[in-house]
Amino acid sequence: MASRPDQQNVVTKGRFLTGSTMGHVARMTLTGAFGITFVFIVDAANLFWISQLGDPRLVAAIGFAFAIQFFSVSVGIGLMIAAIALISRAIGEDDMDRARRTTTSAAFLACLIQSLTAALIILFRHELLAYSGATGETADLAARYLLISVPSLSVMAISMVANGALRAHGDGARSMYVTLTSGAIAMVVDPILIYGLGLGLDGAAIGISLFRCVMLVMALRFAISVHDLMAKPSLADMRELLHPFFLISIPAILTQMATPAGNYLITTVVARFGDDAVAGWAVVGRLSVVAFGGIMSLSGSVGGIFGQNFGARRYDRLETTFRDAMRFGIGYSLVAWALLSLSAPLVIKGFDLEPLGAEVVRAFTNVGAGGFVFAAALFVSNAAFNSLGRPTRSTVINWLRDGAMTLPLALLMTGVFGAAGVIYAQAGANLIVGSLAAWWAWLYIRSLHRLALPPVEVEPPRPYANADRFRRR
Repeated sequence: MASRPDQQNVVTKGRFLTGSTMGHVARMTLTGAFGITFVFIVDAANLFWISQLGDPRLVAAIGFAFAIQFFSVSVGIGLMIAAIALISRAIGEDDMDRARRTTTSAAFLACLIQSLTAALIILFRHELLAYSGATGETADLAARYLLISVPSLSVMAISMVANGALRAHGDGARSMYVTLTSGAIAMVVDPILIYGLGLGLDGAAIGISLFRCVMLVMALRFAISVHDLMAKPSLADMRELLHPFFLISIPAILTQMATPAGNYLITTVVARFGDDAVAGWAVVGRLSVVAFGGIMSLSGSVGGIFGQNFGARRYDRLETTFRDAMRFGIGYSLVAWALLSLSAPLVIKGFDLEPLGAEVVRAFTNVGAGGFVFAAALFVSNAAFNSLGRPTRSTVINWLRDGAMTLPLALLMTGVFGAAGVIYAQAGANLIVGSLAAWWAWLYIRSLHRLALPPVEVEPPRPYANADRFRRR
C-alpha cells in the first residue's frame, strides 16, 4: 500500500493535483453538463412526444410520477456522491488498490439500497400518488408508469457509481460518452415505442428502462476495460467500506432527498389548481434540468477535485477550486436564464399548454430561473462539505431550503400570485439559503489551513492513453 502524503511520497495518480483549478472545474463541469443535459433533453423530448397525443392527463401523470421517482433518483445521486468522495480521496493518496475495491463495493451496496427503494415505491405507489394530489385516471396512469420504470433503478445505481468513478479519476470525457450514448439510443427508440408501436405512456416508461440498461453497459465498459477502476467483488471489502460509505452516503442521501421532498410539497400545492397547472409544472421540471444541467452536475463534477486535493492535503487548491466553481456556476446560470427568457413562447407553443400552464412556465423563464444563480452556490457548497468530511452540513442547508422554507413560501406566494407563486417561492428559497451555504462553506475551507502540512511533491499526470499503469502487476 502506498505511503501517506505526509510522508513526502510522490503522488502520480491524481489528475486534479496540478494545473489550473478553473480549467479542471470547467472541463469536468462542461463534460458533465453536456452529458446530463443531453439526457434531460431526451427526457423532455419524451414528455413532448406524450404531449402530442393530445391528452393533458398523460402529461400530468408523468409530472406526478416524476415527483415520486425524483426521490429514488436522489438516493442514487447520494450514493454516487459518497463513492466519488471516497474514490477520489484514495486516488489523491496514491492508493489505487483501495480506489478499485471502493468502486466495486460501493456499486454493490448502491444496487442493494436502490432495489429496496424501488420495491417500496412499487408497493406504495398508489398511496404516494394520492398524497401528491393525483386523482382518477391520472393517478392510475401515473401508477402504471411507475410500475414499469421503477424496477430499473437498481441497474441505474451500479451505472451511477461506475460513472462516478470515472469522474473521481478525472475522465470527464468518457463519463460524458456514457450518458451521450445511452441518451442517443433513447432519443431514437422513444418515439418508436410511443408512436410506432402505439404504446403511449407505457412506451415512455419502457424507454427510460432501456436508457438505464445501456448506461450500465457503457459505464462498466469504461470503468473496467479502460481504467481498471473495479476490483473483484469481496464481502470483506464491502464490510470494510460500510462505515466510511454510510458515514458520507446517509447525510448525502438525506441532502439529495431534500430537493424531491420540496418538489413533492410544491406539487401538492400546484395540484390544487388542476391538471393544466400540473402540466405546466411538469414542463418547468424538464426546463430546469435541461437549462441548468451544468449547475446540477457541479456537485459531482467538482467533488472529485475537492476529494483528490483533500486526500493529498493540498488545502491551498481547495480554496481556488471553491472560488472558481462559484464563478463558473454563476456565469453559467446567467447565460441559461437569458436563453430561457427568450425561448419561453416557443416552449409554451411546443407543449401546447393551456393558459394556466403557460403562466407557470412564463413565471419560471422570466423570474424563477434567476434563482439558480444562488442554487449554483448551494451545489458547490454541497460538493465541498460532502468531499471534505462535513456531509451533515449539506443535509442541514438543503433541508432548510426544501423542507423548512419551500412550503410556507409556496403557500404564501400562491395566495398572492396563484399557481405561478410556487415559482417565486423556489427562487426566494434559493436566494436565501444559497447565500448562507456559500458563506458557511468558505469559512470551513479557510479553516482547513490550520491543518496544513508541508507541500506534497506532485508529478504531472500522464495521458489517459497509458491506462495500463493502473492495473495490478
